[in-house]
Amino acid sequence: MTQSAEAISNETVIERAVQRCRERGVVIPTFAQMRDPSLVPQGVRDQLKNTGLWDVDPVNLFRLTWKNEPVESGGLFNTGNWIEFPSSLTGVPARIVGLVGKWFPTGAHKVGAGFGCMVPKLVNGEFDPTAHKAVWPSTGNYCRGGAFDCALLGCDAVAILPEGMSRERFDWLRDIGAEVIATPGCESNVKEIYDKCWEIRRTRPDCIIFNQFEEFGNPIWHYHVTGSAINDIFEQIAHQGDRLAGWVSATGSAGTIAAGDYLKTLHPSSRITAVEALQCPTLLRNGFGDHRIEGIGDKHIPWIHNVRNTDIVCAIDDEQCMSLMRLFNEPEGMKMLGDLGVDEQTIQQLPLLGISSICNLVASIKVARHDGLTEKDIVFLPVTDSIDLYSSRLEEEREKHGAYDQQTAARHTGRYLESITTDNMRELDLNAREALHNFKYFTWVEQQGRTADELRRLWDPDFWRETYAQVDAWDRQIEAFNARIAG
Repeated sequence: MTQSAEAISNETVIERAVQRCRERGVVIPTFAQMRDPSLVPQGVRDQLKNTGLWDVDPVNLFRLTWKNEPVESGGLFNTGNWIEFPSSLTGVPARIVGLVGKWFPTGAHKVGAGFGCMVPKLVNGEFDPTAHKAVWPSTGNYCRGGAFDCALLGCDAVAILPEGMSRERFDWLRDIGAEVIATPGCESNVKEIYDKCWEIRRTRPDCIIFNQFEEFGNPIWHYHVTGSAINDIFEQIAHQGDRLAGWVSATGSAGTIAAGDYLKTLHPSSRITAVEALQCPTLLRNGFGDHRIEGIGDKHIPWIHNVRNTDIVCAIDDEQCMSLMRLFNEPEGMKMLGDLGVDEQTIQQLPLLGISSICNLVASIKVARHDGLTEKDIVFLPVTDSIDLYSSRLEEEREKHGAYDQQTAARHTGRYLESITTDNMRELDLNAREALHNFKYFTWVEQQGRTADELRRLWDPDFWRETYAQVDAWDRQIEAFNARIAG
């Protein structure tokens, strides 16, 4: 039997990709190694001891894990990085724990999602790093992660993001050599990004689009890598009888929230909360609008969101997030928190929270109140990036509102921290989940070329089990690819 033309073509692309990786010293980590870095070979560990966390060095692919030592250079691996927010800060008895994303290359966890979308196509011959440009539609951190992955492979990256995103994102992308396309609008203008993708499909045949909102490599990476990291931390910190009560995550591209699907397989009573901006309440009220919580997307439901598994919707005021950003980072704000009994170690860790991380923290407090959680319950959230990526936003707030004094700190503490309630939340029964699922039709079938049959398939729980199970086959492909690199 002769090989098909497609198989021959894919084999040719794979061979070119293998050669490119061999030339650049690239070895691809498996998903198993990202879940459990103890599987990383000793030779890689030796290289990491002399490599900075943010260096554009192929060995940093092995740092696409939640378990990096929290140092800027030479670190190896640990059992995870997390912050447990005390009741003196949250005002609730439940234990609220955040996974820290700063200690990924690029300073944000989205670099892992970029890997999850690109690498399966690299090792199966759908993406040719010697001929194709990789397009990363994003609201910020995802295109940074994709550009970093491209720099390691020596291929061209095209970053698409709204023009209203923080200056740090644009500066970093240009520094790493990405082509940057700024689309109209702010965080919530995702359709404009999709429109640019269609233009690129029509006019630039050398481009491959890795759309995080529809590529299943995104939730698959989070299901296996983020989900397992959460459970590992739970097992380290849980006391006898403690419960993993929930996973609270801004929806964004709906990749990170997929970690909750993994947790439900181990902790069936745990609940998944999808978080969005109150100024753009798409899930809460089928609403729309602009907001300032960077990195969470809006005005539609991502194709890859397993809505059937979502239990609660929670909307957070962007002004609350911006005010808490100042409270957590200005000297007078930190002093105020200390006066209220928050310990110094926690205060010093608060700059690890970027704007969307603050949003997730507020939502977690709301969930703890809403569900009546106790000290036996542990709620997890992603601390996706740090204030390092929002220094310009702090400066803008200072210019707009003036110096941050004790009176302002007291006002923000009272209004935005101590007065967190259960408003703007919605419990999802099966009918409500199906209604949100059907809402995908208007973006994905009418605008983005999907079919109604494909949409119906997404409602089937078996679809998601089969989708997440692909990772074993991907790891075998990665291992075969690496064997060819070694030659």
